[in-house]
Amino acid sequence: QEVGADGGQSAFSAVFPKLKRTLRHRTRPKALRDPRLCTAADMSSSVRDAAAALLALVAGLCTLRAGGQGFETRSLSGKWTLRNDNASLAVPADVPGCVHTALLKQGLIQDPYYRFNDLVYRWIALDNWTYTRTFSLPLEFRQRQKMVLVCEGLDTVASVSINGAAVGNADNMFRRYNFDVSALLQESNVIEVRFVSAVAYAAQRSTAHASYKVPPDCPPPVQKGECHVNFIRKAQSSFSWDWGPSFPTQGIWRDLRVEAYDVCRLVYLSTTPSFDPVAGQWRIEAELFFDAVEAAVARVTLHIPELKTQNTFEAKLQPRMSRNAFLLPVNRSVPVKLWWPNGQGKQTGYELSVGVEVGGGSTHTRTTVYFRTVELIQEPIAGSPGLSFYFRINGRPVFLKGSNWIPADSFQDRVTYDVIKNLLQSAVDANMNTLRVWGGGLYEREEFYDICDELGIMIWQDFMFACALYPSESSFLNTVREEVTHQVRRLKSHPSIIVWSGNNENEAAIATDWFHIPPAEREVYRRDYVQLYINNIREIILREDSSRPFLSSSPTNGEESVQEGWIAENPYNPNYGDTHFYSYVDDCWNWKNFPRTRLASEYGFQSWPSFSTLQKVSAPKDWHYSSDFTAHRQHHLSGNKQMLFQAGLHFSLPVSTDPLQEYKDTLFLTQVTGHPDIHDHLSRN
Repeated sequence: QEVGADGGQSAFSAVFPKLKRTLRHRTRPKALRDPRLCTAADMSSSVRDAAAALLALVAGLCTLRAGGQGFETRSLSGKWTLRNDNASLAVPADVPGCVHTALLKQGLIQDPYYRFNDLVYRWIALDNWTYTRTFSLPLEFRQRQKMVLVCEGLDTVASVSINGAAVGNADNMFRRYNFDVSALLQESNVIEVRFVSAVAYAAQRSTAHASYKVPPDCPPPVQKGECHVNFIRKAQSSFSWDWGPSFPTQGIWRDLRVEAYDVCRLVYLSTTPSFDPVAGQWRIEAELFFDAVEAAVARVTLHIPELKTQNTFEAKLQPRMSRNAFLLPVNRSVPVKLWWPNGQGKQTGYELSVGVEVGGGSTHTRTTVYFRTVELIQEPIAGSPGLSFYFRINGRPVFLKGSNWIPADSFQDRVTYDVIKNLLQSAVDANMNTLRVWGGGLYEREEFYDICDELGIMIWQDFMFACALYPSESSFLNTVREEVTHQVRRLKSHPSIIVWSGNNENEAAIATDWFHIPPAEREVYRRDYVQLYINNIREIILREDSSRPFLSSSPTNGEESVQEGWIAENPYNPNYGDTHFYSYVDDCWNWKNFPRTRLASEYGFQSWPSFSTLQKVSAPKDWHYSSDFTAHRQHHLSGNKQMLFQAGLHFSLPVSTDPLQEYKDTLFLTQVTGHPDIHDHLSRN
């Protein structure tokens, strides 16, 4: 029932070669991933069956001790029971997972993407749902000094209880929650996670904010979505967007586990390389965050064998959370190979071994360190107004070319490692070197950033705020601070992330008065904006991560926005910062219609998916361009007409005696029409 962090893993790997490759990947984190725990939910679909068999052999208990000393973990991922508020429905459910996919697996609903099911299944998001399971813990586990329930992702508003006793509450799907359960756990236990409808909660929070409105109240009617998403810390697009459906999910969407320890546990491990030009030497700042039972002194050894670099430091642990930072100079006699973006060079990484000795025990983990620098250059340009806006990687100017990344599925438990790898590899195969993780979606899982590191994909990382104003009461700001702190500590070791950005289009929303706020009332919203993105998010970034730039919004005028009090008069000014550009009436094949920007971080034109995609979620009566289905799937006002207008500027619109062929040709033509605006714009710049 135990798998050692090194030897035991190899023993099982002899039986499961594909599992060995997955485990090797899982135990080489870029930020902190617990190498002592591996569950089937973490693995790619191609090895999940083998992993499930392995876990079944150990009766669901994967207790991997760190160096065999004083630490155990019990995963609670796996089979749970799910019921709705009045208990009229009770079904098995997988964790990680969500209510929609649980009902789908039990055959109680169709594919939520099918035809009009986003409306048909709206009742799911309006109900309250409870996850329950039993689990047992051996005496040795329960005799540890401290036991903590670690919730990596609760979506979203939930209360947790164990054996009938309240453990804690959650209100933010982007946070990691840690609940002390030392006094509650027994040999046999019942855990219950009660979720409240995110739609109802958001409405309640909006109503409670009575002093002034925080727009927008609701999305445009064409989006067929839910209201007040800006009052809940949840994927903003889950209440609908112009590109996607409304599926306000509920569920345990990330791992849930109990950690037991006698002295301490390592909560975060991050590494930040920097180059000292005076000394001509690389240095690594390693940060270790410990949760300790009581004050103690630990010895921390950092070792990079390939660079012949090693040093031992003293760490002072305080009760509860404490931070220890160490500066490790890299041996100058060994050349350091750099991490480069796709198309610029290789993505070389080095294994860093971290050993901790404390309280008579020891633990070891490993992470991968990449060496790269990033600078955002904003300086005057001779003969041109404004400022430059470009990135230098390892001292070399690099042109960003890529796309915006939205969630790969409305239901995240359906997004496997293989799905992510295929999408990211496709971006590389298309000669992209950058993806912007868009602020209306999610902070992606660890595998996403690992793969970006390995493929050389640079990441522009938005924080999860988009196209809205947000409240500034203390409860909202408190949970945002916890969210941002957790995500920065989790992600900052990834060389792929080159910039943090506070939000998507919210500076522009205020500057250009999206929400028609009377002039006399605008100051309060400007003040709220600065309070959230500058006084809170930016302050956390300055404290937690000085290795990469921070932008308050996208689009923004960068330094010019700073000079104008963080909200520029025109955030779309092409002479500063980054620009978002959409035009549905100008010819998208005419490159003169596009602004000559410093950096175009978002732009494009709609097209329909291929028929092979639509066929899976539609019926034959839907297969024409004027069908109710075609209108229903379009969440952008007049979008279908605009696509035909653009196509008609350069092509004869399809006419056929075969209605299905005409439909297929029309879909294809929208794709062909949209291609030149991307090709020409990138080529020209």
